[in-house]
Amino acid sequence: MLLDIPAMIVDEDCALLDDAGGHSYGSLRAAVAQATGLLAGMGVDPGDRVAILSANRRELIEVLFAVAARGATVVPMNYRAKRAELAHLLSDSGAKALFVESRYLEAVEGVRPDHLAHVVVLDDPDGYPAARDGAESDEAVEDVDDDQLAILLYTSGTTAMPKGVMLSHGALAGYVMSSNDAADGTTEGVSLLAAPLYHIAGLTSLLNPLYTGRTTALLPTFEAGAWLAAVEGHQVTHAFLVPTMLAHVLDHPDVSTTDLTSLEMVSYGAAPMPPALIRRAVEVFPKTVSWSGAYGQTETTSTVAVLGPDDHRIEGTEEEMETRRRRLSSVGRVLDDVEVRMVDAGGRTLDPGEIGEVQLRTYRAMQGYWGAQEKTRVTLDDEGWVHTGDLGYLDEGGYLFLTGRAGDLIIRGGENVSPEEVESILYEHPGVVEAAAVGVPDETWGERVVAAAVIRDDSVSSEELVQFCAQRLAPFKRPEQVVLLDELPRTSTGKLVRRDLLPVVVAALGG
Repeated sequence: MLLDIPAMIVDEDCALLDDAGGHSYGSLRAAVAQATGLLAGMGVDPGDRVAILSANRRELIEVLFAVAARGATVVPMNYRAKRAELAHLLSDSGAKALFVESRYLEAVEGVRPDHLAHVVVLDDPDGYPAARDGAESDEAVEDVDDDQLAILLYTSGTTAMPKGVMLSHGALAGYVMSSNDAADGTTEGVSLLAAPLYHIAGLTSLLNPLYTGRTTALLPTFEAGAWLAAVEGHQVTHAFLVPTMLAHVLDHPDVSTTDLTSLEMVSYGAAPMPPALIRRAVEVFPKTVSWSGAYGQTETTSTVAVLGPDDHRIEGTEEEMETRRRRLSSVGRVLDDVEVRMVDAGGRTLDPGEIGEVQLRTYRAMQGYWGAQEKTRVTLDDEGWVHTGDLGYLDEGGYLFLTGRAGDLIIRGGENVSPEEVESILYEHPGVVEAAAVGVPDETWGERVVAAAVIRDDSVSSEELVQFCAQRLAPFKRPEQVVLLDELPRTSTGKLVRRDLLPVVVAALGG
């Protein structure tokens, strides 16, 4: 159990920081033991599924570890999901128990399936806290095999109802233990957790620091001002941000007056990072901050490639600096426990520089999609390769560059246009906060390139952005129009939902 090692070695050190103050590793482990006893009393047995619907809070973390100790399977649920999606998650997972924060209780009322035997409110004094404290403590940890199911993480659902990704104990523990040194009593600093725990990036952002003995400060949900205040107030040394979070931090008026000098490492990932945004971040944050970009999927149990701190330092000869600038647009090199290949539509493995589907193989690959064998076979082949759906290429140094999603390509007059290439140009404009490109159906060209943008102020016009792109892109790649919007449709982890954007763009064009 990933919590047991630090609890034995640094039991008096602070494990979690929240509004109630600090909580030691020893007290956290004791609370987990009580929660384990509660689960046992509820009849939760090894293999049962236990759902959690809550923003980041200490009680959620206690239950998460208790479910693992029981040998059951935890099902973190998206608290931003609508009622129909919540109904799907509860029904599809077959959850026996649900631990829910009170503000989300109404959302699950009326969609409770028959197999859901228990609903416990995490933040009601008469709910989880009273039940936990009244339970008989159970410090036993179920002996599980590496291939036993640890967690069902439901994908973001950018194209359809979310699918439950099955991740084993061996995959999850193997990733954490191979990526970090175990707690040894030395001071490890403070991590700030702002990503949600129903996403693999949030989950590993919790498990990694806890295993090393570092303190984790909890933000219930992300808000740029609160993030900045927490960094200064808790003297945060390590943090993870998705690109949209980083953009909001950089645009917040307090960023220039907040003391960020405690930061040692800022990692980013979970969605494509616009090169202009990371270059701006490197300029704005203290020069002592190291940056690390991560690429991975839920299906690969988090990170498979890393763009390390050295890759973010633009230094050396002019030729070396040019190479570093180019590679800043990559997602780095794959980790030692990962194989990568690019494959064309015919299944041929491609050479460096050739664009194809990114396929990955690692012992951390998912076991499959819960109850969906046909969908599993599409993504995970018989040889263990995960078909990511991402398009990309490897350069001569082994750096992986992503060029988009296979289904997102815009095909204009037979020419393939990568939306990400158009978007990266728009992000270069100082007045653009967010950008996205889509293909709008057209009788003459098949599709025409149209972009959407969120701008900083009204001084930026659509026509200005069209001309900006025209000066920097080949004619067939240039957006014919740029629609100005207040916001772009995104998942809670910052991924653009193109299927929701297209009708908005078409409507704005008068279609």
